[in-house]
Amino acid sequence: MLFEPGRHEPLTQLAWDEPRARALIERIAADAAARFGDGVVRPVHPRDGAPARELHGELYHGACGVLWALHHLHALGVTAASIDSAMVELALQRHREWQASFGGTEFASYLIGDIALLLLAYDLAPSDALAARIEELVRGNMHHPARELMWGAPGTMLIALFLARHTRDERWSQLFRATARALASELEWSTEHACHFWTQDMYGRRSTFIDAVHGFVGAAAVVVRGRDLLPADEWHEWEQRIANTVARTATVEGDLANWRTYLVEPADTPPRALVQFCHGAPGFVIALAGLPGGTLDQLLLAGGEMTWQAGPLVKGANLCHGTGGNGYAFLKLFRRTGDERWLARARAFAMHGIGQCERDAVRFGQLHASLWTGDLGFAVFLWNCIVAGDEFPCLDVFFAPRRSPQ
Repeated sequence: MLFEPGRHEPLTQLAWDEPRARALIERIAADAAARFGDGVVRPVHPRDGAPARELHGELYHGACGVLWALHHLHALGVTAASIDSAMVELALQRHREWQASFGGTEFASYLIGDIALLLLAYDLAPSDALAARIEELVRGNMHHPARELMWGAPGTMLIALFLARHTRDERWSQLFRATARALASELEWSTEHACHFWTQDMYGRRSTFIDAVHGFVGAAAVVVRGRDLLPADEWHEWEQRIANTVARTATVEGDLANWRTYLVEPADTPPRALVQFCHGAPGFVIALAGLPGGTLDQLLLAGGEMTWQAGPLVKGANLCHGTGGNGYAFLKLFRRTGDERWLARARAFAMHGIGQCERDAVRFGQLHASLWTGDLGFAVFLWNCIVAGDEFPCLDVFFAPRRSPQ
């Protein structure tokens, strides 16, 4: 079985409604802005933990993600809510206090640590001191044993790439290359599967994830995005490794393709056939849609068809494991192929997600102020559906756009 039907629900047949999408974006942003205070976002949504739990400065589902989304949408001219440096500094202070309370040291974790808050602070008010601290964290994370996007070197390599593009400062390009070489040196070869992979050491166990958050393709995506910073021979070697591993780990049935969670399934974990950004076909399509050449075109299209056939996810409209994240696969394929069918499919998922978002707000008595696990990421997806864009939050874009409101 390529997917688990119980994780999905039938697509609502609704015509694309741009005014409704715009109204929900503004509602989500205004609600999130109202929930930010004292450096944190309250109350925590039930889907992110028990009501008593308090999230802090995380990009993934905490204050940094909320502040980033508000800044991004405001800079686009889409929403009224805005942020300032004092709000980011307060979130950073609260986050550090929380880390100190249990001796936390994962400051360089892109989705959970300090570094994304520092990058957001740099966007608002660049300084040599901020740049120096970010550089220190990127260098120190180069050989992190997680070897994945959330905690490890791929996440900090992405930060170096964002800064290289934004500042044109060669030191960030050098850091990107150094991290790519460190990751290349840590690749392993599977004789059984005839492909390269990384072992991730995190959460107290060793794994062989191949997915878009914790696995091979998430790290490969950063290399693909920054390939122009690499010498031609190094990129050529990366390109061959990436294409080979992706092809050899795909499960194909007719015109559908999906990818399992691990290269080697753990003995204590039942195999899962997931179709969501964090595990499965949508994440592979999103991660690899910028790969040059046509080597993986058939697989990417089959991954898009898999995402469409599986349908919206029951977990809601969010990016990580919800309908909005899956919808980005269609936006990526529209950008890659120019085929309007993919844009129509993205907008169909957007309309379904609007219904999910509105129903969940009634069910839980609140909107979900979170970038990756809640409504703010979905709001950014809605905007991309409006303008036929494909920029996935904090993977394709971090620094606020400097363009006129649309």
